[in-house]
Amino acid sequence: MKTAFFHDERCLWHGGGNYAFTLPVGGLVQPGGGLPESPETKRRLVNLMRVSGLMAELAEQSAAPASREDLLRVHPATYLDAFKAASDAGGGEMGPRAPFGVGGFEIAALSAGLAKGALFSVLEGRARNAYALARPPGHHCLPAQPMGFCLLANIAVAIRAAQAAGLAQRIAVVDWDVHHGNGTEAIFYEDPDVLTISLHQDHNFPLDTGDAAARGAGAGLGANLNIPLPPGTGHASYLEAVERLVLPALASFRPDAIVIACGFDASAVDPLGRMLASAETFRLMTRALMGAAEALCGGRLVAVHEGGYSEVHVPFCGHAVLEELSASTIHAPDPLAATLAARQPGPEWVALVSTHIGRLAAALG
Repeated sequence: MKTAFFHDERCLWHGGGNYAFTLPVGGLVQPGGGLPESPETKRRLVNLMRVSGLMAELAEQSAAPASREDLLRVHPATYLDAFKAASDAGGGEMGPRAPFGVGGFEIAALSAGLAKGALFSVLEGRARNAYALARPPGHHCLPAQPMGFCLLANIAVAIRAAQAAGLAQRIAVVDWDVHHGNGTEAIFYEDPDVLTISLHQDHNFPLDTGDAAARGAGAGLGANLNIPLPPGTGHASYLEAVERLVLPALASFRPDAIVIACGFDASAVDPLGRMLASAETFRLMTRALMGAAEALCGGRLVAVHEGGYSEVHVPFCGHAVLEELSASTIHAPDPLAATLAARQPGPEWVALVSTHIGRLAAALG
């Protein structure tokens, strides 16, 4: 079986209106640039895969939009109806940093459908593993409020659909986007059947979530793991956090499948992060999670695209992940590899972050 790659050009037609970086244009904020969450990072990833030849080795496909029934398992009808009405009326902004234009509702439903299609393809045995190039992203979206470029909770919609279909019950989400996956956390915070793990830059976005002390509540106590990392965390420390914190948590939970919230904004050249990851960082984290999936759940692993805003670097980071997922011999060398290797933290900083990771590990018992 091949690695399935889900994408749809229509998702790249989503627009957020008149912004300059993350600020709405007006007053002293001049027009220019637009939102960092642009179609170009994703389109350039697809282009790179076609030029390198990797796309030809994958099972390339689209998927049906998530249905209203799918969406209602996560989002209340009041939110869906208000979102649809605003979308039909020309767009707007219903939450912080989450603007959309006309047709935004339909595009967001298609994005969630790509995540669902990827997860179902693996759980139904039609693909070895899968990647969904979902846009708009989803991991910040709360049940009744969008935020941070996220309009629907793509991964949560896919998980609830899989559970409802009887394809899986216990699912783990590993979110390595540089921003805390607050929406995914909130949706599953009291659910013991969904383990949510977030590695993120401490107090980047949102500013008030992502603390290590947030472990879940009620029946879900212990099924949420936040791994806040200091700005400047580099390649070695990301891999250490995966080895010492993520893999043991997965082994203890024993999921039926693992979903990666696959953001590339921990890249060293991302405008919205202050970390020092390279394409090789994402490759090796993917390899580690593939090993965990093989050991724990028959290799059932799905990656769903989240953030990542460097038009130059995201394609190479994504290509590295897909090379690993598909066991391809086609390689697209990271053109920034040498520079980023030279910019990695020195041994004193690595030791300091290691101490921090050790404290988090000790707190988990």
